Amino acid sequence: MHPGFYRFQKLATHPILFRLFLLQNLPAAFFAGLRLQLLDEQRCIVSVPYKWLNKNPFRSMYFAVQSMAAELSTGALAMAQIYRRHPGISLLVVGIEAKFVKKATGKIRFTCEDGTAVENAATRALETGEPATVHCRSKGVNTSGETVAEFIITWSFKKR
Repeated sequence: MHPGFYRFQKLATHPILFRLFLLQNLPAAFFAGLRLQLLDEQRCIVSVPYKWLNKNPFRSMYFAVQSMAAELSTGALAMAQIYRRHPGISLLVVGIEAKFVKKATGKIRFTCEDGTAVENAATRALETGEPATVHCRSKGVNTSGETVAEFIITWSFKKR
């Protein structure tokens, strides 16, 4: 693991600094109430509450809010891999697949456990100079442990 990962982890898991980051860079995520619960070398957990701002007319969480939380659970792992890398690496979402299984109400936790695959893709992009993609799976579960949604977010890493 490169040293920038741990610096990013420290910043991302600081509650105040993370909220300021969201407000400045992802204001929709800030107002939706996304929280980074855990970030380590292997996984990231992001939670989002069901509330007035996040609801749809069907009394469940709006799909875009779920997508945002799923993307952040995969994206935090990716951002940690490119943080302060030399040479730099650009990062971009190039694909997204979603499956909605159950109504999302209450607090939903999105978990991505693809840290090793993300690290390998970032390293491959640096070593080869060619773009590298990785498919990251994020699973959303409610407080009862039931799956409400599953996402596959495809990230592309490219050496700058």
